[in-house]
Amino acid sequence: MRTLNDIVPPSRRKETGPVTSSSGRGPLNLSGDRPPKFPYKTLGVVALIVAVSIGALFYFSTARVEVIASTVSAAVQSSFTANKSGGTLPFMIVTAQKIASQSVKGSGTKTVNASASGTITIYNTQAKAQRLIANTRFATVAGLIFRIHSAVTVPAGTSSKPGSVAAKVYADHAGSSYNIGSTSFTIPGFAGTPQASQVYAQSSSAMAGGSSGTVPVVDASLETQTRSALQTALAPDLTKSIEAQVPSGYVLLPGAMTTAYEALESAPSSTTGMVEVKEQGTVTAVVFPNTALAGAIASSVAGLGYHGEPLTLVSTENLLLAAVSMPDPSANTFSFTVAGTASLVYSVDPSRISAAVAGKTRSAAEVALTNYLEVKRAVIVLRPFWRQTFPQDPSSISVVVAGQ
Repeated sequence: MRTLNDIVPPSRRKETGPVTSSSGRGPLNLSGDRPPKFPYKTLGVVALIVAVSIGALFYFSTARVEVIASTVSAAVQSSFTANKSGGTLPFMIVTAQKIASQSVKGSGTKTVNASASGTITIYNTQAKAQRLIANTRFATVAGLIFRIHSAVTVPAGTSSKPGSVAAKVYADHAGSSYNIGSTSFTIPGFAGTPQASQVYAQSSSAMAGGSSGTVPVVDASLETQTRSALQTALAPDLTKSIEAQVPSGYVLLPGAMTTAYEALESAPSSTTGMVEVKEQGTVTAVVFPNTALAGAIASSVAGLGYHGEPLTLVSTENLLLAAVSMPDPSANTFSFTVAGTASLVYSVDPSRISAAVAGKTRSAAEVALTNYLEVKRAVIVLRPFWRQTFPQDPSSISVVVAGQ
């Protein structure tokens, strides 16, 4: 049988309640949606981010002290004595040599017969002094013979610290072949004896002045003018050369060097009618270890409150060294005065600073560092932000010194 259902217009429909299940246990979920689940995945991602962030904070944790060293400027007017063998203020002698030449018009020739000469340093490793009589021979590896014209006594020494004395030697024969560069010498008279290896010599500059035969002549006034110009041209080159000879960690004060010029024999120029005028300049300087000189200067300044802390000279341009004479290569002591304004900076030992703050709180470390004269200002960096104590192990603490 076919049943017809009434179609009720929308305007006449009544609100109906939720459709319940046949069991009467509650409304049916006709939409097919499932109940919401707990957001485990989201919480896991959040937890991972937090863990990584905390790990990163610990991984990039920092215990650092950034130090600015103390500086001081002091007026100096003091006398000092340095010792070549060491002590609180040692010194070292350095030399440099340059030759300059210029072609000028010749005015004739002359016959010459001159021997080369120069200075050598004689060393002695014996436990007793060694006397060398006048005309003692010194031989180069090539067999050239030079002699001293005056007797000398070489102080006793050891293999590691030989005694030494400077002496002037003269070539056995005239001629330019003896104008040799710096070299070593043996003493032929000691051949076959223990002294052969215990007493020896070394030149630090070239032998010069040897010539023979006919040489060109230059007008006296022109030669004087030319040599003066050559000396002026040599001066800055000699200064650069001696500065390059200063060992690392040493300092050269203004006034601590002297320059000597020597007129070398003129030689024919490659251009006909021209003469090569030659001038040799030798500069000798006394240098000091920077820290030793800075400490000596600081100790000499009254009221500075210096107690032996390590210092360095920042600049020497406002200081001037003066001495009665510069020391020769064999001198063991050197007396001089220093005047001017010394710019000094305290040297900061990072291990000393890290040991001072190890295991301390931030505030305690700040107080501890005020007791260190070399520390002008210190910035403490502790990370993560909640860390307020330095590690117990000083090697775990980084110390950065500005400009050092």
